[in-house]
Amino acid sequence: MGRVLPLLALRAFAEAGRYGSVKRAAEAMGVTSGAVSQQLRLLEERVGTSLFSRTRYGVELTEAGAKVHPVMLRAFDQIESGLDKLEADKTVQSMTICTVPSFAASWLVPRLGRFTSLHPEVEVRVEASSTLVDLHKRRVDVAIRHGLGDYPGLEVIPLMAPELIPVASPRLLAEGPSINRPVDCLAYPLLQDSDRSDWRLWLKAFGIEDDPRIERGQAFDEDFLLVRAAEAGQGIALVRDIYSREEVAAGRLAVALDCPWPTEFAYYAVTLPQATERPAVAAFVSWLIREART
Repeated sequence: MGRVLPLLALRAFAEAGRYGSVKRAAEAMGVTSGAVSQQLRLLEERVGTSLFSRTRYGVELTEAGAKVHPVMLRAFDQIESGLDKLEADKTVQSMTICTVPSFAASWLVPRLGRFTSLHPEVEVRVEASSTLVDLHKRRVDVAIRHGLGDYPGLEVIPLMAPELIPVASPRLLAEGPSINRPVDCLAYPLLQDSDRSDWRLWLKAFGIEDDPRIERGQAFDEDFLLVRAAEAGQGIALVRDIYSREEVAAGRLAVALDCPWPTEFAYYAVTLPQATERPAVAAFVSWLIREART
């Protein structure tokens, strides 16, 4: 084999073997599936043997491909690690944080100035997206996820477990029937999360089930939209307490009933293994933990 290595083809081989999918390999490389398939064919022609077998679920490494794939994958991971170290050595360090829009708008962004004042050498970029980011293929240093903390192959740091509280416009509550028990909330329009599960689970925790009023009401896919709808007097919203503190403190919202209920889900800071060896990432994660505890 000549000295000129087919790096693009080797990268396609490494990623297709990693994911067992030409489509996912293409997403990781930022190219089309057709381009990945072409590079794999070129590589197989060059080495004179089949490296993948196609299945209904994707692609599988052949015996020949499986022998060399770990070496190739490790080589590209080492290149990635080397680039990370070069970036870490820059005077101004950059870092990308990804989280859902509600958490970014209501909790992270209002506090971010405190981190910047402590670490002016770190430039932070916030990506607000409801899509679950794959840290192995995206240049994201820290993802803040809401779930059960089960993220195999990643470093997972618990941050906080918010409580669900019912909030509404003070005017709506003043003009409507009094709320003394959880069941009294059903006299009002309910503002629902996207899968209509929060009200059902919250009321079930207080022994209220099988009431057709539980499922009705407008639905929103982000907590900050629920908060805005509640502010507008459209009904009672059941939201995590961290998303409505500012509105309650300012009098734009009122707690309809003081019966908070902890959810099973919590917020976690998630990174690739060894990512916190970078000073900027370590500083940000430590700051996140301190902020969450206060």
